[in-house]
Amino acid sequence: MAAARRLSIVQARVEPNPGNVIWQRLLFKKWDFWTAVTLVVYLLLCIFVVYPLVTLFINSFISEEGGFTIENYITFISLKYYRMALLNSFMVSALATIGAILIGVPLAYLSTRYAIKFKGLMQIMIVMSLLSPPFIGAYSWILLMGNNGFITRFIRDLGISVPSIYGMHGIVFVFALQFYPHIFLYVSGALKTIDTSLEEASESLGMTSWQRLRTVTLPLIFPTLSAGALMVFMASFADFGTPMLLGQGFKVLPILAYEQFVSEMGGNPAMASTLSIILILFSTSVLFTQRYFVARKNFSMTGMRTPKLIPLKPLAKTLLTIVAFIPACISILPQLTVILTSFIKTKGPVFQSGFSLDSYREVLYRVPRSIIHTYSYSILSIIIMVAGGMLISYILVRRKSKLTAALDGILMIPYVMPGTVLGISLIVAFNKPPIVLTGTWIILVIAYVVRKIPYTIRSSTAILHQLDRSVEEASISLGVPPMKTFFKTTGRLMAPGVISGAILSWITTINELSSTLVLYYGATATISVTIYSEVFTSNYGTGAALASILTLSTLISLLIANKLSGGKGLSL
Repeated sequence: MAAARRLSIVQARVEPNPGNVIWQRLLFKKWDFWTAVTLVVYLLLCIFVVYPLVTLFINSFISEEGGFTIENYITFISLKYYRMALLNSFMVSALATIGAILIGVPLAYLSTRYAIKFKGLMQIMIVMSLLSPPFIGAYSWILLMGNNGFITRFIRDLGISVPSIYGMHGIVFVFALQFYPHIFLYVSGALKTIDTSLEEASESLGMTSWQRLRTVTLPLIFPTLSAGALMVFMASFADFGTPMLLGQGFKVLPILAYEQFVSEMGGNPAMASTLSIILILFSTSVLFTQRYFVARKNFSMTGMRTPKLIPLKPLAKTLLTIVAFIPACISILPQLTVILTSFIKTKGPVFQSGFSLDSYREVLYRVPRSIIHTYSYSILSIIIMVAGGMLISYILVRRKSKLTAALDGILMIPYVMPGTVLGISLIVAFNKPPIVLTGTWIILVIAYVVRKIPYTIRSSTAILHQLDRSVEEASISLGVPPMKTFFKTTGRLMAPGVISGAILSWITTINELSSTLVLYYGATATISVTIYSEVFTSNYGTGAALASILTLSTLISLLIANKLSGGKGLSL
């Protein structure tokens, strides 16, 4: 019996619990720089991603008296007010996605299959419309097609009755024009690499062009198209500013979560947490549904014979160029509108005849700190994102394991979270000891880094996959330590791709509204929050001036990224 007991003890030591194998290997392996980096990244993610989400989840079950309850979820299910908000969110996002597909797919097909003119200009216009914040688009369409908008007045003067931009139809319209570039960019990339031998084979079997497109081309690009559609749906579902500006009583779930959290009557953090959890669950469900269908309908191609541009006669080329530029011009109209109206004279909320710089003078006099905050917070965030993104991407690509696979999954959680949800989770987690960050600029920087670093990580991993390991191995074989090799060799080779992704993170950070609106207070306001406030107080001139500053910053950043990437543009 004693021998059997000793044998069982030895076996227990030799055969540890499978659930602890990873951590035991980590504890007993030879520690190096990358092991330390992995642990530090895990620690930071647990503090700033996992802990806020767990706190938010627990808070959704807390009653007003402080006890456990499921009353908040029962309230959501039983009250039509909340159910309709979820349905509204789904309807708006679904319709916006359909609209974006109807615009983006034909436009991508025209630009990749036919030799139309000015493709480079068209792509810059399309990317510009994507990278500007949606709430600026909503604000611009208010100026154009609001109750007293320029286009509305012009059409009414002709004796034609036209509805204003407010309501569900306006939100869908703005979302479709704002986000169709996702479809265009994804589908364009797929159509450029499709194997034309498959299409030629279908033609040899007697298929018409429409049958070939429907039964061969579209199924081949379905995985890419669905990825673009997912981006549109998630962006529309998570957006806060556009429904808030255009809704006028039309409620979607992000707005309800925000209103429950910051209500003038004291708010209901528990209900706000409940709505936030439902938002996360719905977003995650949509993500997994898309992946399920892609896994079932995935095709592989050799890509040996990519399609060639079809030459056109002068008249056909001109007509197709005009057709292609129509959506591009309409989608860039908001940016042109804010720039133009920022120079128009104003008297209170009313635009006057003539041009002046009064709006810019008022901005510099009244809200200069918002401009300073926007760029200072964004610069600090980008420094952290570049440094962290390079280190994390190296771990994900060069140090693959179950541990790093889990790390990749945690990193993508904020990527699918609405900004309002991230803001609420951070406040719920860090508004009491031991860590109090609410009301500080630090919590804004944390939110920006957590939400935008996936862009930098994606571009960094893409460039790292293209770098041959032999370069690093040669450096290490010459006696250079792995850490020094990374900073002196690998990091420098990664720099162009990293900077391109970092500029995309920068653009989305300076334009961020939803999380900022939840987390800021008066002394930490940014340009996006100030524009939002100016529009709601009908100070359209100063709002346009601030929006123009953001638009100019976005354009300059886009041109820099295009230059650094050798004319390839940003990788979205």
